[in-house]
Amino acid sequence: MNIASKQILISILYSTIVLFFIVGFYYLNKISYGSFHLNYYTFIIMCLLFLTIITSIFISLYTKLLCEKETDSTQLNNIELLKANEIYRKEFLGDISHELKTPIFNIQGYVSTLIDGGLDDKKINKKYLYRAEQNISRLISIVEDLETISKLEEGKLKLNFTNFDIISLIDDIFELTEINAQKKFILLKLIKSKKHYIVHADKDKILEVINNLVSNSINYGIKDGVTEVRVYELDKDIVIEVADNGIGIDKKYINRIFERFFRVDKSRSKKLGGTGLGLSIVKHIIEGHNSSIKVISELNKGTVFKFSLKKTKNET
Repeated sequence: MNIASKQILISILYSTIVLFFIVGFYYLNKISYGSFHLNYYTFIIMCLLFLTIITSIFISLYTKLLCEKETDSTQLNNIELLKANEIYRKEFLGDISHELKTPIFNIQGYVSTLIDGGLDDKKINKKYLYRAEQNISRLISIVEDLETISKLEEGKLKLNFTNFDIISLIDDIFELTEINAQKKFILLKLIKSKKHYIVHADKDKILEVINNLVSNSINYGIKDGVTEVRVYELDKDIVIEVADNGIGIDKKYINRIFERFFRVDKSRSKKLGGTGLGLSIVKHIIEGHNSSIKVISELNKGTVFKFSLKKTKNET
């Protein structure tokens, strides 16, 4: 029995007792409207008390109805949340089984061919061994990325915070991605108003974040396109934006791009490689820095990823 029901029962009990006394006083004393004595005032007071209790009953009933509606609403929300989690779980299991199955079957195919006589064939033995090794590397990458996400979610992966120059880090990333950018005729640009911006963060993890965003920008960019990294100050933060004029992302996919294994264009993503976990790792790393990553995109016009890092005390 909930609190509202108990209040109603108590109120009804009190009102019954008061009503009994009111009727008793009326018949025993035969109160008339013209006489004013103690029993009459007592009668009036008891009537008021009776009205107060009746009002209390109505309030309790109304409170009970509100509680029941709120409970029903909460239960519906919980059911919807459970359904959404169940759908996500099924999608995740389907995605991970597919991602693991593809390289495993490839390895099986290459090894079986080699066992069946391909090992003695100089035309294919090294090629198949190399392809099998590539698929093994892909499996290792998937497992390592899953382990990284799991540790980040559970807070087991400790971040090593240091002070470093974010501009120098971006220059290093441009050197790493320059060859790939040149192959696609994409121009890499760094836009800044100062020579140096010193931030307090995990240098290796932020390198992983920016490298992932820049690499994605190049991979999904257009010929003769531009990938810009913009750095500027905002109060006590340093804001980093990675922008491009590439293929963009459809609005209906914006809220899902940070999900594990989610790909907007699955066929193209497979050709470009990767585990499908990059943006999920990026999101968790940025959240580990008590920040958040935002994305603004328009189909066939480009995409902007934006996050912020804390300045060092000397910078502020």
